[in-house]
Amino acid sequence: MDVPRLSKNALKVLEKRYLRKDQEGRIIESPTDMFHRVASNISRADLKYKEKKILLKTEAIFHGMLERLEFLPNSPTLMNAGKKLGQLAACFVIPVEDSLDSIFEAVKITAMIHQTGGGTGFSFSKLRPKDDPVSSTGGIASGPVSFMKVFNTGTEVIKQGGTRRGANMGILRVDHPDILEFIWVKDNPEELVNFNISVAITDNFMKALDKDSTYPLINPRTEKTVKRLRARDVFKEITRAAWKNGDPGVIFINRINEQNPTRKIGEIEATNPCGEQPLHPYEACNLGSVNLTKMLKKIKRRYALDYDKLSRTVSEGIHFLDNVIDVNHYPIPQIESITKANRRIGLGVMGFTDMLIMLGIPYNSEDAIKTAEEIMSFIQSVSKETSMKLAKERGAFPNFKKSVYYERRMPPLRNATTTTIAPTGTLSIIAGCSGGIEPLYGVSFVREVLDGDKLYEVNPFFKQMAFKIGIYNDRLVSAISDSPSIQNIPSIPKDMKELFVTAFDIPPVWHVKMQAVFQKYVDNAVSKTINLPYNATIQDIEDAYIAAYKLGCKGVTVFRTGSRKKQVLSCANVLYC
Repeated sequence: MDVPRLSKNALKVLEKRYLRKDQEGRIIESPTDMFHRVASNISRADLKYKEKKILLKTEAIFHGMLERLEFLPNSPTLMNAGKKLGQLAACFVIPVEDSLDSIFEAVKITAMIHQTGGGTGFSFSKLRPKDDPVSSTGGIASGPVSFMKVFNTGTEVIKQGGTRRGANMGILRVDHPDILEFIWVKDNPEELVNFNISVAITDNFMKALDKDSTYPLINPRTEKTVKRLRARDVFKEITRAAWKNGDPGVIFINRINEQNPTRKIGEIEATNPCGEQPLHPYEACNLGSVNLTKMLKKIKRRYALDYDKLSRTVSEGIHFLDNVIDVNHYPIPQIESITKANRRIGLGVMGFTDMLIMLGIPYNSEDAIKTAEEIMSFIQSVSKETSMKLAKERGAFPNFKKSVYYERRMPPLRNATTTTIAPTGTLSIIAGCSGGIEPLYGVSFVREVLDGDKLYEVNPFFKQMAFKIGIYNDRLVSAISDSPSIQNIPSIPKDMKELFVTAFDIPPVWHVKMQAVFQKYVDNAVSKTINLPYNATIQDIEDAYIAAYKLGCKGVTVFRTGSRKKQVLSCANVLYC
């Protein structure tokens, strides 16, 4: 077996978060042992459907693609598979109804999930607004934002199984009376530190924005209009807050529900912390990613996509993720019930930008958009074929007859959804590739992970190419470390500058176009951050949000570097970033 060497950063992440430890905190397994543990545990689901001899073949296939870093599942699966805890899903949405019982039950469930390494999303849109009467006590309500702070405090004291800090997504509809307070809640950097927040934008709001008219704020308790606001004014507040500190993002809630294949069973109100996974109340989803840098073959001196290998990897990735649903230990019965009823999974990609570099294609080019469309449409097609095959062997997902697939008279599917594009933060460090579908953050940058540890990275393909043409030296290393862009470094040839464009070289519209082309072939949603330079304007963010809506995205997030004191990715010179 051709096993790639793990980088120093990959080993550091594995040792800190993933490898099994004894009671004294000493590491008692190697990366190979970890991959064996995961493959053995996940393959056991085959025993429900196949003979034992098939199980051994499945285990070997799963282990091979894990160890060769061709496919990796979400972090909780790597952390917990084959262990007593056994909670393997990454994404959960917990409902929050307008009562103290519901609110604090949700806090309790969240704590249970965070202990296992999962992330949680909530819509607070059903909570009555601030200063609304509370008939049971004769008092007045404190509003959604105050209760979000309760969830934040709960998360702060529960460190996820000693491996990951709790992550939450808080969502409020744009027509909730407390929307302006929500938009600016993270203006104070000490508030809601364990939350990403997003505004659920409605089609009615976007129509009002287009017409420069007003729209209603509706009290969720009475369902009556309490006020009207000018959509343009609210949109400016959203984009100004996002420019200032990166929050809120936006999700297009009507589009999410219109494109949800199981919409007959109820409305989706929220997503997971990074926004790529819209889910029904109590639903969980497990994700995995194909490493596209491993899906290439060399023809003479050039790389090309190996579609046969990609097809095999996607097929086994879907098989793997479907198995996770059966072997998973669920935190509460409600989560197990709806998760098994829909069998929602999300296979995506990582290493997309590194793959483009290997193919000689700049990220901000029509060739890159065309390549993205070809790859993701292929992955979507193979994922559906595999899900149909699994349905023949194992049965369709129980809610199939309540799905759009049944209405369209499609063949039975094993899974309500099969594709998602996740950010692959630490997974891409393990795999040694670029994250998700993001462009390079920089040719050289610092990644802060592991509760403050800093990992210094230089793009290996740039280093290799610079060595090959004889320009790699201490002076070049110093130059690329001081700037997020290589465009003004004289010693670097023009073709290299075009190939190694970074997030800050790319106009916002190209970020959105790339997200939109992936979304076209993704069932769930796409995690993609539009990283902007420090000198980006509020208008840049407005343009990005409107383009995302028009091009069919389900949501969008921006981040202007240097707008927060602490950020995951950074370069030495913030004013340039």
